[in-house]
Amino acid sequence: MHVSIALLYISLMAAPECTSLPTTEDSIRISISSIINIAQITLVHIDKLKTTLQVSAQIEVHAPSIEGLTGISRDLGHLESDLRSPFTDLLDQVVVDVSSLDGRVRSLAATMNCTTHARPTATAADGPFPHSRLYLTLVKLQHYLESLVQNKDKLKIC
Repeated sequence: MHVSIALLYISLMAAPECTSLPTTEDSIRISISSIINIAQITLVHIDKLKTTLQVSAQIEVHAPSIEGLTGISRDLGHLESDLRSPFTDLLDQVVVDVSSLDGRVRSLAATMNCTTHARPTATAADGPFPHSRLYLTLVKLQHYLESLVQNKDKLKIC
């Protein structure tokens, strides 16, 4: 009887340490890790897509600099909007990845009390060369995500 009471006491005393909710710092660390993982997965999807499209041209594009959560959310929103196109279904997975990434960044920004802007409205890839524009946006996204992975410390600031 005394053994079972002792075990009950030990389990009740140890339970708060084992089942406590994560601290804000833990939540931020987990969110940053998740964001970086999604960015790396998206980079793999972009590489597969470029292989599928059989495009080997090296194009130099300027991607926005990584400044902080507010800017990252804004930039991802614009890149996602630019990737949406009625012309191709090939980009669907990348668009879903970017949307998920933007959602994670917005959630992290909310956790850290950072302001974010409304998501931009979708723009159609119209014009005389819609596929060229989409490819340029894809390359811009690739450079942006590579920069994000290298500058993950910027995810800790607004």
